[in-house]
Amino acid sequence: MSLDASAVKQIAHLARLGIDESAVPEYARNLSDILDFVEQMSTVETEGVTPLAHPLDMTQRLRADEVTETDQRERFQSIAPATDAGLYLVPRVIE
Repeated sequence: MSLDASAVKQIAHLARLGIDESAVPEYARNLSDILDFVEQMSTVETEGVTPLAHPLDMTQRLRADEVTETDQRERFQSIAPATDAGLYLVPRVIE
């Protein structure tokens, strides 16, 4: 699949990316290469292949879920500008 300059500009607009006009041909070539690779991968036979979460068949080493620090909530909230019922109060940022 080959992308032209107008498609690259449209993708950049949708992604809210500012790209230099002189870089558009390079972006078009790179994005076209990526799409060609994805198309090539879609032709690979995957029937009977078990999905993996990780390429190596290993188990994760887990540590015990235990508390290692003391509760310092009161100390931290005593220096906070505003708290209420154990919660930090912050200024509203969205109208």
